[in-house]
Amino acid sequence: MDQSLAALGNPAVLFFLLGALAAFARSDLAVPEAIAKGLSIFLMMSIGLRGGVEVAHAGLSSGIGLAALGGLSLSALLPIPAFLALRHLGGLDRINAAAVAAHYGSVSVVTFVTGHDILIGRGLAPAGYMVAVLAIMETPAIISALLLARGGGNAQAGGAPLGDLLREVLANGSVVLLAGSFAIGMVIGEAGFAPVAPLFDGLFKGALCLFLLDMGLVAARRLIDARLLTPALVALGIALPLINGALGGLLGPALGFGPGTAAEFGILAASASYIAVPAAMRMALPQADPGRYLTMSLGITFPFNIIIGIALYTNFALMLA
Repeated sequence: MDQSLAALGNPAVLFFLLGALAAFARSDLAVPEAIAKGLSIFLMMSIGLRGGVEVAHAGLSSGIGLAALGGLSLSALLPIPAFLALRHLGGLDRINAAAVAAHYGSVSVVTFVTGHDILIGRGLAPAGYMVAVLAIMETPAIISALLLARGGGNAQAGGAPLGDLLREVLANGSVVLLAGSFAIGMVIGEAGFAPVAPLFDGLFKGALCLFLLDMGLVAARRLIDARLLTPALVALGIALPLINGALGGLLGPALGFGPGTAAEFGILAASASYIAVPAAMRMALPQADPGRYLTMSLGITFPFNIIIGIALYTNFALMLA
């Protein structure tokens, strides 16, 4: 209980709740889109740089390779049970089930950043190389979902070829910025990071609070406008992250991770993409309904993870440790 209350006492989580409450109250509170995009860029640069610097300090190890392999495997495999559940329990057709499943195999950068900040605040700093795992887990789920969508003789009518899709995903701004910032952090090391540390370390928490205020507004308004979600889909929007987070939490100790890194691995597995994957689905599966996959990932799963899930996955990792 104390661990869960600690997460709810985090300023970033409280600002997320403030944004959600403002939206439910029909307030006209809003964060300008340009500022929200700037904050997103700043947060990804910061987490990427700091992760690269930490890896440069600790050096490359077998742990990085195991983490990368574990993340890649999870991202590729998690869409399969999600797809089956969405088909048989959620009542979705093949195309929509595959599109939604892709979100639950890929990852949410903001959930990762929020969890990272909460873990550090609790003295459970994860390994720096988890930023690289985050970048690796963006793409495999999309490929798996496309294979699921094409199964049973169904083709992607009007969709993009797989090669074009891969280029689109790998050139996605979040992937490029995270991977590029991580590489820069490894090159400059601690000495090169020191001059910019006041910006990327000192302002990080404040920027995260402002960004999550905006995300609370967006998530709640998306939920208010939802018309296509059945009770079964809402339940799956909560059950899928719980199952995925438990799988990630179990795999972490098996790969030799410490408590903080195992907790972050569980958070990554439990998160659902609402930036990179929706863009890919618009291109690859244009007949899939964005009202379903965006509302589930952003309106249901994202708030659940921020408010409750991160604490649960962390407690689970600590229990195993």
